Amino acid sequence: MNQDTPLSPRPLSHLIDVQRRVLSADQLRAHGISAARAAAQCRPGGPWQQLLPGVYVLHSGPATSEERLHAALLYADRPAAGRAASVPAQGHAPDEPPAAVVTGLAALALHRFSCAPPLLALDRIDVLVARTRRLRSTGWVRLVRAHAMPGAEMIAGIAVAPVPRALADAVAVLDDAETVRRLLTEAVRQGHTEPAAIVGELTRARLLSRAHVVDAVDALLAEGRSIAEDRLYALVREFGLPAPLWNVDLRLPGGPLLGGLDAYWPEQGVALELDTRAPRQGQEEQAAAWSRCSRKREALERLGITVVHLTPKKLRDCPDQQATVVRTALMAAAEREPAAYVVVLPR
Repeated sequence: MNQDTPLSPRPLSHLIDVQRRVLSADQLRAHGISAARAAAQCRPGGPWQQLLPGVYVLHSGPATSEERLHAALLYADRPAAGRAASVPAQGHAPDEPPAAVVTGLAALALHRFSCAPPLLALDRIDVLVARTRRLRSTGWVRLVRAHAMPGAEMIAGIAVAPVPRALADAVAVLDDAETVRRLLTEAVRQGHTEPAAIVGELTRARLLSRAHVVDAVDALLAEGRSIAEDRLYALVREFGLPAPLWNVDLRLPGGPLLGGLDAYWPEQGVALELDTRAPRQGQEEQAAAWSRCSRKREALERLGITVVHLTPKKLRDCPDQQATVVRTALMAAAEREPAAYVVVLPR
């Protein structure tokens, strides 16, 4: 018996299909396969091959896309020297977050982005790991460092970064403006995420200093605004809410402009605004924008006008709840003093 021999070897045959035939050196050792035997199996003409350092596929033909993804995660999730693997087979304990997730274009392909290259066409798989990991990129695996690991989404048994983070990691290595624009626009148009989440990740990645990324973000915000307005129109129509005046400005008679609104119910004195702001500015600019928004709301409420704020995300995820919020505000108008008279102008 030597250091490569486990105390209680487990049979390897049952893993051929269950584990997709991709195993790490630690997993092989747990099943009675020493490092020397694994190396012998990978000799020219042998039945196995080594895909990455410490990662093997148990056949000699080309690895499939799924096998390459599993191999990339196994390589990036290797335990540090002197520390045993926490989980002897692929995967993690139910409550344990993965130490590595697929990100970038490979993740977008798994999220079914139509404008992302298919997995077979990718010559590199990006894997996100904590910045403290002492591991290097190798072969067709590029490691991306994260200050804080995001929550992973499981797709076909693969730990995948959420769409906003995957987009930021993809954009970081893309210099084609049209490709970047298509990726960002599809993320919002197909309902994968909201503009604010994307812009937040791009900001954290310091990518908004690149001109082609800024142009793509401008297109993204316009697309997000249009989609949010369509959802609002559908909300009013499908939940039987009274028809408002759409896209108007309010002004005091002979006085100053009070501000623009996405919808206004003059008889009930209820105003609605879509919060489509995205964190593109610095902290001071964001604080100034929030202050302007608060001042407008306070001015309207002093006139007896109820202001309802809806976010694109809530309109997408829980339209029934948002319809209830608007309906409640409209019904409450009968129990309060009428709002002051204001001039309504098309915006």
